Amino acid sequence: MGVNNGSALLEEQKTATTDKKTISQLFKIICKARCEGAAEVSGTLSTSQQIKVQLSAGLDSVRGVLSQYTQLAYYFSLLCFLLVIITLLQTFCLVQITFVFQSQSTLQETKVRHLTNRLEKLNQSYQLLFSQYPALNQYCPVSNSTTGERVCSPCPASWTPQEEKCYLFSEDRGDWISSQYRCLTLGGTVAIIRTEEEQVFLFKKAQSLSQGDSYWLGMRSSGADGGWQWSDGSLVEKGLGFWLHVPDDTDNRELCGRLTPGDNYKTSWFSSKCSNQLRRICERRQATLQ
Repeated sequence: MGVNNGSALLEEQKTATTDKKTISQLFKIICKARCEGAAEVSGTLSTSQQIKVQLSAGLDSVRGVLSQYTQLAYYFSLLCFLLVIITLLQTFCLVQITFVFQSQSTLQETKVRHLTNRLEKLNQSYQLLFSQYPALNQYCPVSNSTTGERVCSPCPASWTPQEEKCYLFSEDRGDWISSQYRCLTLGGTVAIIRTEEEQVFLFKKAQSLSQGDSYWLGMRSSGADGGWQWSDGSLVEKGLGFWLHVPDDTDNRELCGRLTPGDNYKTSWFSSKCSNQLRRICERRQATLQ
């Protein structure tokens, strides 16, 4: 009984030990399975979050790129709009300039046409005037035979204008009376000197043309009383005289005055026989439109 009980106890103890080992192994297996499952779940969760983060970052990048493209598209559209406005303004300005230029061109053409018509009428009147009044040819001689151009002067051709008079210095010679008639046929008279300015002008002109010759002036002595008169009947003033030698009032001869250019204009008047053959200075008033 006793031995049997002891064996039974040993067997029970062995069985209990075996059961403990088995239970311990089961616990280890269960714990290992749980830990591995938890690790797998944890790994799965970590990968999903990473994907989400990457997707979120990608979406943010795409949004940034889209925002930049949107901004660029906005500025590009604004630039295109401004270019269109500038082009329209330039086109408008060009149209305005073209219109103004065409208007001015038309106006200028009209003015030129009007002036051309007036010029043609003036030319016709000009030619008619010279055909009706041939005497005008001496004041407006033809200077260009090809074009018919004329140069007009208040003095006839070959006459020299000075102040309000015209003067003609002759090359031919004659006595005082014939010289007076020749000046009269030209519409003038032998020169009458009223001022010192006239004397200076005639003296210098005669000095440059005469080569030492003398010119008749329009004055002569009356003979009876010895006084001197101009050809128009007026007396030669005592104070105004440019004689080299003042004529003797007691000389009863009929003498005429001449201008002989020398060294001094103040002493260039001389008395001479009226029958002497000298050149002459003719004078006449300048032509006017009045």
